Amino acid sequence: MAALALNAIPIDREVTGRKSSDMIKELIEDGWSLMIYPEGGRSPDGWGQDFKGGAAYLSGRTGAAVIPVFIDGTGALFGKGMKRPKFGTTKVVFGAPMRALEDENTRRFSARIEEAVTELGDESLTDFWTARQRSARKESTKLTGPEYTGWRRQWALSERREMGTAGLRRRQKRRWPDIGN
Repeated sequence: MAALALNAIPIDREVTGRKSSDMIKELIEDGWSLMIYPEGGRSPDGWGQDFKGGAAYLSGRTGAAVIPVFIDGTGALFGKGMKRPKFGTTKVVFGAPMRALEDENTRRFSARIEEAVTELGDESLTDFWTARQRSARKESTKLTGPEYTGWRRQWALSERREMGTAGLRRRQKRRWPDIGN
């Protein structure tokens, strides 16, 4: 229903292939814009996740430019597992359009996109000039959070999910470990 209200065409991120990319290519050629969240879903803990290569791949296949965007504050409004969104404020920072370089493969282009979004995230927290200086020194704060984290984050991120009804993933019921009594 939300896709209809937003004039969106949902694409199954679990089952992608040539058919999906051909459909996307046709839509872009017909003048549609495409919005891809390169992390593949909402964050379970508020920190960013590793980027997937879909945006870079589709840009290379269609010739369309990628516009990096950093969105801050959506976790509090509609975090993972929330049934309904809350009212609040978000901050959106747009970067300059990017295209793959001539000899650049999808993986390298995806890394450049992630770098650009990281720089925009730094800009969101500081200002344009400071973010550019830190980016030039390769000191921008990673979107994925600290390299070494506490046990709670590790536990939350490692939580297994199983397929529920209608193909939705649901949390497994917590249970005590079997110690072989």
